[in-house]
Amino acid sequence: MKTDTIIKQEGINALISKLGYVDAERFIVLISSEPFDYTKWREHSLDEGLNIRQLSQKAMTYSQNN
Repeated sequence: MKTDTIIKQEGINALISKLGYVDAERFIVLISSEPFDYTKWREHSLDEGLNIRQLSQKAMTYSQNN
């Protein structure tokens, strides 16, 4: 089982590899600055096959509407 620290680091690395440093940080700020239930959103809105930018846009849209 991975530790929380390892999971956080791997998540950051995944965001950086897909978005680059600036957009990865923007994504983190957007997600953490607004009330957002990722688990609820994921159950109702997550489609397979989305790239990271599409996923980010869906997350932001969901957050603004809920």
